[in-house]
Amino acid sequence: MSPTLNPLLDIHPEVAEALAAGRPVVALESTIISHGMPWPDNARTALAVQAEVRAHGAVPATIAVIDGRLKAGLDAAQIERLGQAGQATAKASRRDLPLLVAGVMAGGTGATTVAATMIIAALAGIRIFATGGIGGVHRGAETSLDISADLQELARTPVAVVCAGIKSILDLGLTLEYLETHGVPVIGYGTDRLPAFYSRDSAFGVDARLDSPAQVAAVMQAQWALGLRSGLVVANPVPAEHAMPRETIDAAITQALAEAQAQGVAGKAATPFLLARVSALTGGQSLASNIALILANARLAAQVAVAHAAAGG
Repeated sequence: MSPTLNPLLDIHPEVAEALAAGRPVVALESTIISHGMPWPDNARTALAVQAEVRAHGAVPATIAVIDGRLKAGLDAAQIERLGQAGQATAKASRRDLPLLVAGVMAGGTGATTVAATMIIAALAGIRIFATGGIGGVHRGAETSLDISADLQELARTPVAVVCAGIKSILDLGLTLEYLETHGVPVIGYGTDRLPAFYSRDSAFGVDARLDSPAQVAAVMQAQWALGLRSGLVVANPVPAEHAMPRETIDAAITQALAEAQAQGVAGKAATPFLLARVSALTGGQSLASNIALILANARLAAQVAVAHAAAGG
């Protein structure tokens, strides 16, 4: 698909040039800027992630909606704008994109979740995307029906998502069941076990273990050559030196969940609230882990993008 076809999409010149030349490009989400971390850590981390992608041979394309326009590639000023606005910026998933583009929501500016980032990346012709962790089935979803739109997007949008697994505040087992039902492969990069975001291991396995970017690129090409239009999850464990004990994280999550329930925090507000409380309850350790794992995922995504481009992807 030509990246110039959609009239609602603006592609940064550096990104457009790379796509036209068949060079590797990595999409990056923007909710981490507005909702994932406080200012100024959010903007600094976003710029560091872009630099990490470049350092490993690919072009970064941070995704957002700015003033009613879909953006594939943000400059430093736009990143700082989202960072300073923080949670006042709309958190944009699939359902929000038409409202933002029409300018009837949040002044037309929104930071994109995994789902919305995948949509815009696919419109631009970008096949690989690095994030922290994917959304999933929330704990207690059997009564709340709170299931992230990220999962449905993975089921229908052909973009590979490099992440540190499923956010550990979620129900990992039910999330894996949902992905299996919708035919989304969950690949463990260098591991037979599903990473649990802040921790390197969970109680769950993966569909396959792959140990090189070339292997991941080969699976991407095979999946889409078969006409399977879904995405895939590449689960990359947090670097060992920044991993946190599962017991520490589980205790913080349990307390944060109880606080969220007591305060009536639900829906879109739940994930930012829980991540902020877990960070506070762990004395900031989880924020340091979050930054480290995002950088590691950007590095791996760039390496996979280089392998995918070299193979003609």
